[in-house]
Amino acid sequence: MNDIIVQGREVLQIEADAILNLIKSLDENFVKAVDIIYNSKGRVVIAGIGKSGLVGKKIVATLNSTGTKSFFLHPVEAMHGDLGMVIPDDVFLAISNSGETEELNILMRSIQKIGCKIIAFTGNKNSTLSKISDTVIDVSVEREACPFGLAPTASTTAVLAMGDALAVALIYKKDFKSSDFKKFHPGGTIGQRLSNKVKDFMISGDLIPSVNEGTRLSDAVIELNRLKLGAVLVITKDEKLAGIITDGDIRRLVVKGDLDYDKPVEECMIKNPSTISKDAPAYDALNIMEQRQITILPIVDSDKKVMGILHLHDILGKGAFKFSGE
Repeated sequence: MNDIIVQGREVLQIEADAILNLIKSLDENFVKAVDIIYNSKGRVVIAGIGKSGLVGKKIVATLNSTGTKSFFLHPVEAMHGDLGMVIPDDVFLAISNSGETEELNILMRSIQKIGCKIIAFTGNKNSTLSKISDTVIDVSVEREACPFGLAPTASTTAVLAMGDALAVALIYKKDFKSSDFKKFHPGGTIGQRLSNKVKDFMISGDLIPSVNEGTRLSDAVIELNRLKLGAVLVITKDEKLAGIITDGDIRRLVVKGDLDYDKPVEECMIKNPSTISKDAPAYDALNIMEQRQITILPIVDSDKKVMGILHLHDILGKGAFKFSGE
């Protein structure tokens, strides 16, 4: 095997191990860090020198895009005027693998005087930085991927991963939704899709899996399998929505031993399912799907007449996709 491939794989393995080892070290200090940020009325101020600073800037970007206001503060620039941006309500996140970065620790004295809560990302729990912090997140690694152990490689990967863990934990803590994500990404691919109307993604006409009231369950299963969307709509004679039957409903009937293919669909369907208007924004549909833990939404008008059906994959752009207007 080519030596370069071997070396590349070795680096990836070292960095993968560094992240996996963080799982074992994660403890109540992480919970405390999340709570400190969640309860703060200010912003998260992140500081670091060199590679730690570069990783810190990425963590800032991730926090901002997921609803936690943040900014990066260079320790040297802070001591020459930029410290004026920091207020007591802010939370200070200091990044230093050794915990002994001189420029950062000098800044810490001023941060303490301001009154900010301090969170440390460090590989040295006994360091100066650790001792002056309110909570310490262990990001230590067994070794760097650099053969000389000098260039920050595995250690910066570990910090980056821990920053993502912090941001995602805050997403859950704050109940941050897809519609909120869209507000912070108006120009991004996901943001653009979520700002479209439901009618831009909905399946309509003969592609709607549907059966009429009075249909046997066996025929409904055939229709469900025909279009493979995971659900079939039950429709009244005047084309209004009566209910829905999903793959999951069929599985539950099998488990219970209640599967009777001769039953009319009315006895098996979910009545009054969640619905949405074709003119609603796509992010409203996504929120309903998240709240109800479903992947299919019937689309109806104000009289409950069926207009179409919407699948989660069509909103997110997975699989075949075509705007209805094209």
